[in-house]
Amino acid sequence: MSNIIAIVGRPNVGKSTLFNRLTESRRAIVKEISGVTRDRLYGRGEWNGVDFSVIDTGGYVKGSDDIFEAEIRKQVEIAIDEASVIVFMLDVMTGIVDLDETVARLLRKSGKKVFIVANKVDNTERYGLSSEFWSLGLGEVFDVSATNGSGTGELLDEVVKEFDKDDDTVLEGEGLPHIAIVGKPNVGKSSLVNAFTGEERNIVTKISGTTRDSVNTRYKGFGFDFMLIDTAGIRKKAKVIEDIEYYSVLRSIRAIENSDVCVFMIDAEEGIQKQDLHIFYIIESNSKGVVVLVNKWDLVDKDHTTMKAYEDKVREQLAPFNDVPIIFTSTVTKQRIHKTLETVMEVHENRTKKIPTSQINEVMLEIIERTPPPSLKGKYVRIKYVQQLPSHSPAFAFFCNLPQYIPDSYRRFLENRLREEFDFCGVPIKIFFRKK
Repeated sequence: MSNIIAIVGRPNVGKSTLFNRLTESRRAIVKEISGVTRDRLYGRGEWNGVDFSVIDTGGYVKGSDDIFEAEIRKQVEIAIDEASVIVFMLDVMTGIVDLDETVARLLRKSGKKVFIVANKVDNTERYGLSSEFWSLGLGEVFDVSATNGSGTGELLDEVVKEFDKDDDTVLEGEGLPHIAIVGKPNVGKSSLVNAFTGEERNIVTKISGTTRDSVNTRYKGFGFDFMLIDTAGIRKKAKVIEDIEYYSVLRSIRAIENSDVCVFMIDAEEGIQKQDLHIFYIIESNSKGVVVLVNKWDLVDKDHTTMKAYEDKVREQLAPFNDVPIIFTSTVTKQRIHKTLETVMEVHENRTKKIPTSQINEVMLEIIERTPPPSLKGKYVRIKYVQQLPSHSPAFAFFCNLPQYIPDSYRRFLENRLREEFDFCGVPIKIFFRKK
């Protein structure tokens, strides 16, 4: 069995703080109100040479009419099913409440190994307050402070005894392409991940801002194998009034920075707006591959000319970097979902493409000879050599005698020729002129 720890408990007992402590990260958003964590969040940890995965879950609430709490409850139950070991977190300051009893009954039915963690034992005066937790009959109780880390070592000493030291499943995602799903709130990002995987991995509602943390999911099927990253919607700074949403946006931008290709989703009914362009520029400035996905296409009234006209308008708005694949889809009907997967991997191949220096020079020097750089103030620029640079995204150096006299228009001309000759669709290209 895989080495997986699921952290469960009622809201606001410190689950995300412990998750960050065990994974030595700050991936989970932490705030002293209930309901901050919604989707399952995965991370990796290591203790005494044993690797393991950690799942952070939202606070478990029973019988609530709140749409988020009902969906969070489903996510908690899935996490319990996935895990090999469960860490049941309780608040030593409040003791056992009815909701803790509800969670305890759920854990007894699971048949999984459970470790009870009495959290918020932040000083010596609070030692011993956890004695009542033994009455739950779920096993040993560990006094822990997730905030300062005290007691976590003793907890992990016992947890890793349950694990297989040779398990390598926690390395899942290592070296795989990372595909970030980005866009404004409520354009269908989580629905797309669910459509890809064929299961309700991420919470979906009609309320903007449902997703808060960036959620990683491995997709493996139809010959594809990559990591999907569902992100929170990115809104204008002026509209971000909660600090929770502020951190969500930061994590979304970080997800873009750490990805290989971004699936940039727009609402077919709204079209590209100013905030969409802002997100697109973030993707471009980070030299990430991009696939434009026009979602909710099933809601648009259309005829045989609508798609072509819409695509032309999108390319016009994305200029000058408009050499991107545009796919019209619906996460509800799953229209062109498989085409999206194929296109994403094609763009990833374009981004990692390495062209032999001899081939670049053979093609590009002939083009340059036919259309040389314009002269400026009687100065003639002579480009003598071209080389692809060893970078993570396509970048090319053109060696010439007077690099300072090459205008931007000629830079764009060379970029367009590179795209035509070597197919860099969906990938920003960087061009440098260096003195030889």
